[in-house]
Amino acid sequence: MAIKLWKKIPHRIRTIFLLLLFWVATVSGAYFTGTNQPNKWVVAELTKEVQNKVQSEWENYGFYEPEMDYNDNLSFVKAVTRCIDYINLTTPVEQRVPREIIVAMAVIETGYGTSRFALKGNNLFGVRTWNKDDAQLKPKDNPDVVWGVKTYITKCQSVMDMVSIINRLPVYEDFRVIRTHQLTSGDKDIFALVPALSEWSTNPAYTNLIISKIKKIQTILAKQVSKTS
Repeated sequence: MAIKLWKKIPHRIRTIFLLLLFWVATVSGAYFTGTNQPNKWVVAELTKEVQNKVQSEWENYGFYEPEMDYNDNLSFVKAVTRCIDYINLTTPVEQRVPREIIVAMAVIETGYGTSRFALKGNNLFGVRTWNKDDAQLKPKDNPDVVWGVKTYITKCQSVMDMVSIINRLPVYEDFRVIRTHQLTSGDKDIFALVPALSEWSTNPAYTNLIISKIKKIQTILAKQVSKTS
């Protein structure tokens, strides 16, 4: 009976399940001889390998971009998180930006998705363009400025562009170096990544705002979990 049920499950889903099962088994065995301390380098390498394989399977399976509907702070956080999860399905592990950082920056830049640029331009991060051919919105108080705030077809595309910018522009090289080191060592610390994002804003306190917002969002989500448990 169990074999028949297993065969009814789509092949790709079975493949993903087996990959995850393999990851659990290999990570469980990645310990130093005679101790109970995990070999962080081995665990990090195995995790990256399996996650990339799973990501490839999801990409081939054909999932669709989620809608970003929200009506309050909590639903905005959840909507952005769903988008990040979708993007991560087709983003290699070494190119991902921690979801806590993305959500915090979206909250800061848009006031939980309520800004004009978010509502009319689907721009969640204040990304600007100096290309007059790009779709854009001008600031109301400075309509003649040479730059504009980029507009996107969907808000999730704005998140994709934000991740692409961090992975591409030279000013975020330090962020990428720290991220690579953390992935290699297995010592992940999202707060250690934040200072390398100072160039995103002219506000000298911007990175402190990100850290503060991450902690606030973590508190909001923790309260939500406690209510539903």
